[in-house]
Amino acid sequence: MAKSTSLTPEQRSQRARIAALARWAKESPGANAARGQAGLLERFRREVLDADPEIVEPELSRRAEAARRLHMQRLAFKSSRARTTGGDAA
Repeated sequence: MAKSTSLTPEQRSQRARIAALARWAKESPGANAARGQAGLLERFRREVLDADPEIVEPELSRRAEAARRLHMQRLAFKSSRARTTGGDAA
């Protein structure tokens, strides 16, 4: 395979799409989604613990889930703004 520096941006993008399609042809999207969501929730658990190291279950889980929902709402808001402003999300 050629070095990535010898590829144009379009060729790198095509190569990435090929790799992604090859992966999805072999793997279950549900299993990958579950792994991704578990990793994201773990990230929020770590953030909550960093802010309050003394916190214990079930409060840790409640706050981590709230942080996850906050993150998703912020993404939805940015997406909404981008759609209404023509891509200039602020």
